[in-house]
Amino acid sequence: MPLDIVVGTQWGDEGKGRVVDLLAEGSNYTARYNGGDNAGHTVTVGNQSFRLHLLPSGMIHPQSVGVIGNGVAINPAVLLAEMESLISAGLPVTPQRLHISHAATVITPAHRALDAAQETARGKVKLGTTLRGIGPAYTDKVARTGLRVGLMREPENFGQAIREHVIRVNHNLVQLYRAEPLDPDAVAQEYIAYARQLKEYIGDASSLLWEALKHGKRILAEGAQGTLLDLDHGTYPYVTSSSTIAAGALTGLGLGVGCVERVIGVTKAFQTRVGSGPFPTEVVGEVELHLRGTGEHPWDEFGTTTGRPRRVGWLDMVLLRYAARINGLTELAVTKLDILSGLKTIHLCTAYRSAGQLYTELPHGPADLESYSPVYEELPGWEQEIRSVRGWEDLPGRARAYILRIEELSGVPVRLVSVGPERDQVVEIN
Repeated sequence: MPLDIVVGTQWGDEGKGRVVDLLAEGSNYTARYNGGDNAGHTVTVGNQSFRLHLLPSGMIHPQSVGVIGNGVAINPAVLLAEMESLISAGLPVTPQRLHISHAATVITPAHRALDAAQETARGKVKLGTTLRGIGPAYTDKVARTGLRVGLMREPENFGQAIREHVIRVNHNLVQLYRAEPLDPDAVAQEYIAYARQLKEYIGDASSLLWEALKHGKRILAEGAQGTLLDLDHGTYPYVTSSSTIAAGALTGLGLGVGCVERVIGVTKAFQTRVGSGPFPTEVVGEVELHLRGTGEHPWDEFGTTTGRPRRVGWLDMVLLRYAARINGLTELAVTKLDILSGLKTIHLCTAYRSAGQLYTELPHGPADLESYSPVYEELPGWEQEIRSVRGWEDLPGRARAYILRIEELSGVPVRLVSVGPERDQVVEIN
């Protein structure tokens, strides 16, 4: 059964939306399976950029039906705004073209207020949360006190559930964090209005996708964030609150393991992350500016959701090998190779060193990386601008050598390389 899964292999921001956009041309459905509006995918079509946080990126293709799975946490205000942005661009967003799982989790203003209060209380040991209420919403889900999207099919009853939820969270806001309470009635009325707009889109997404697979339809599962932010397998506690790996696509959509055909891992040609947490290959100075940019261009390394400058560094092959194993990658898509043009020397982290010992694999997972220092291999850079290149043989020899070294060290074939921000600036490798 043709289910393809796209995952990020780093700390998110790898360019998954771009890869999904390319693959969605041949897909009947694109399905988002995890996370919330704390992650953003940017897809550029001509002069128009779509910045999507909840809607599957593939929905910019008119033939592709979008699905938001049970593993997603949904802020209805953000979702409705994104739906309107596509409609304004001439792309239909109807109940026939967008399906939302009844088992997805609802994010409320109370979750966002609690998120901010908890992050403030952490003081100097902040996690770097985006303050979108994701963590508190998933906490409610695990505690079995969460609000599910299916409640929105009966707006008035949903409003009462919202009201009770806000009253409960207010108690914690005031008593534990000395924060201002929210108005339960105002929030309830706001969310009743959202429910009335969204109720026709809600259904059994798992059944829909299963029937599509049985009839030979191709489904593209789109993840948010990246492997190293996975709740179980990431750099804990500096992680997100959902499963970001390939297996999360199955639990986040309600599908079985037998339907997976490809697992495409997306990695930048270098390493980035937003917020706190360990980063063995992080760089500062001139190389940092070269990799990150100044913020004047949409492709510079500033968060789509937060606008915060991303931390940058050399590509970490120890972590990429780990991501390949955890996800069962069948292929790699390398993004932003063009950013490396102009560097005289490029570094690849091939191993770690700690207490005089060399490690090519993580002995205890990625949660404790502070004690490791990177061991680098140096490769010659290239001066040529490569954004006009469309064929593998037309890339500079040193750029090809860099990609081939990534293949060799990761053990995963590279099938796609992006050489610029536009959707056609890609090199496919057969």
